[in-house]
Amino acid sequence: MALPSLAVSPASGQLTGQGMDGFYRDGRRVLSRCELLVAGEEPLVVQGRLTGADRARFVGTMRRIGERGPDPEVHVERLRSADGTEQITFRSSATRSVRLPVELRLGTDLAELGSVTAGFPGPGLQATVHGSGLRWSGPGVHAVVSATPGPADALASAGLLRWELDLPPGACRTIELRAGLERDSGGPGGAPGNHRLPGEARIPGPRTGPVARRTRGDRPPRPWSAARLECDDHRADALLAGSLDDLHGLLMRDAAAAADLYLAGGFPWRCGLAPVEALWAARMLLPLGTRLAAGTLRALARGQQAAPGTDFGRIPGSLREAGPHAPPSCTGIEATLLFPVVLAEARRWGLPDRETERLLPAAERCLRWLRIITDPRGSSPRGYVPDPAPGGPYRCETQAHAHRAALLGADLLDAFGSSDAAALRDWADDLRTRFRTDFWPDDGAGGRPAALLTADGRPVPHLVSTTASLLDTGLLGGGALAPGLLDAAQTAQLARLLGSPAMDSGWGLRGLSAKESGYNPFGHRSGAVRVHETAIAAAGLAAAGHERTAGVLTKGVLAAAESFGYRLPEMYAGEQRTAASAPVPHPAACRPAAVAAAGAVHILVALAGLRPDVPAKTVSVRPPGTAPLGALQLTGLSVAEQPFAVRISRLGTGVVETAADGLRLGS
Repeated sequence: MALPSLAVSPASGQLTGQGMDGFYRDGRRVLSRCELLVAGEEPLVVQGRLTGADRARFVGTMRRIGERGPDPEVHVERLRSADGTEQITFRSSATRSVRLPVELRLGTDLAELGSVTAGFPGPGLQATVHGSGLRWSGPGVHAVVSATPGPADALASAGLLRWELDLPPGACRTIELRAGLERDSGGPGGAPGNHRLPGEARIPGPRTGPVARRTRGDRPPRPWSAARLECDDHRADALLAGSLDDLHGLLMRDAAAAADLYLAGGFPWRCGLAPVEALWAARMLLPLGTRLAAGTLRALARGQQAAPGTDFGRIPGSLREAGPHAPPSCTGIEATLLFPVVLAEARRWGLPDRETERLLPAAERCLRWLRIITDPRGSSPRGYVPDPAPGGPYRCETQAHAHRAALLGADLLDAFGSSDAAALRDWADDLRTRFRTDFWPDDGAGGRPAALLTADGRPVPHLVSTTASLLDTGLLGGGALAPGLLDAAQTAQLARLLGSPAMDSGWGLRGLSAKESGYNPFGHRSGAVRVHETAIAAAGLAAAGHERTAGVLTKGVLAAAESFGYRLPEMYAGEQRTAASAPVPHPAACRPAAVAAAGAVHILVALAGLRPDVPAKTVSVRPPGTAPLGALQLTGLSVAEQPFAVRISRLGTGVVETAADGLRLGS
């Protein structure tokens, strides 16, 4: 994947035209079939693997009449790039010349990615011979495949290219294919947009602009530092490297400002700007620099609601499933509350004041929307943030996002001399007081946070993983964390609940407790493990002093990552881990997924316990004393836009090895 281009195939490397096989560009399937035959037979593929987020390598052998012994004398290597290029190289170890009749069977339907993903491909199109390859045409758009060297024969009716290759002893020959997309002048746009799961509906709002196109040579540079991890548990090193590679494949330029970069939500459902996923990923990558956060915030600020009314200042977003006990929630509400948080924390990590000031008006609009939507004299008589519609329900995690936004937003406004900060803090104090009673029903065993309050104020006490958001309070000045909605006793009880077998599958947190009615290990929000929620929980538990539970969750995600080849999907089944088991993939999960890959970075970097305050020129290092993965060294981080490195011992003590000049170590 190198969005807006990507390639999908099985481990054989053969594009069969079945399922999602194909090269895609700008949301169109340029090529659905690319089957290699040598002397009428498919190669025996002995290995197919990713060599990078945007590259794959397939190695096969051919058996020929007259070969002596078990060793094949000719093998083929296919090097495929997401941008639509493929090099097919034949190598001979024979002691005599070999003639190879080579065929490529090609085809396409030029279908939209969303249609293919949903299982509705288009009919196969008829090819025409075009230069050194073939061409297929649809309404306003054309797919073209060219080859070097040109084929000896091109049969349009069969979509067939043929070569006769002569290989002298020890020689190799390469065929290079290039698949591209052409559009008629004035033809339809090709932005992939946000491909959503069936049943997800978009809430009306300004339409996100088309994604920017790019060629392989124009691939955006990584807007984060080259972080590396060396850990006693080497699986952690592999997970960090693999996650950063996945994130690079999801990186996109904003069409309105090519210098602004953001992360697409994931393949195949969200191959465009998904606001809440983009913000979460940018926030979790702040230890690697602030450039991604700044670009993401600028891109979203351009689409912020500008029309007067109750939605003024809100960021548009889609509805998403919320499990069996709640109506769908709105990603736009979460994104609106997350916007000022990302800006405030980016400033603590080193976003320059001039860039912060550019984005401050958009953050102020988000905070103004928060105050309006929770005004008891308006549509929210209980003073909580309703989600998705005025009048409720009032979700537990939404109040946590709102509380964090108010406190970090006030911190941000204070820094730039705004008089609105005090009112935000008063609002947050009032919310905290009411929440600890309204959202904490007593069950005789210490209580638990309610998943939501209904419109009439009744708590729904189901135990869900989104309660992990109550542990994520946000970073203030001086390395301090903002106060949370729960008191110390409630936080300890939540830690016990999240660490229980009903919630911890052994691979991470289930979306819904296994003891609840409606539990489904494959349920999007009713039992499946979502990586980024587990990462939020682990980091929040460690910061709150519940280090052992945090360590158990971290090790569970690491074990799952090993099973998935260190390329974590968005979610996987919440089945209980046993000694001989492996996590079960979810058939509708994005992979790669921005929040899963960024969540992996977050859960690993959290082991260093970094709390910077660049405006005050300090950084604190507070790693978990339990050192769950043993000793580790993180290099290539970024604090104050300068390299930062830290070493954590097996005893849980931290030593800063590299830091910006003038940056003091805080307490």
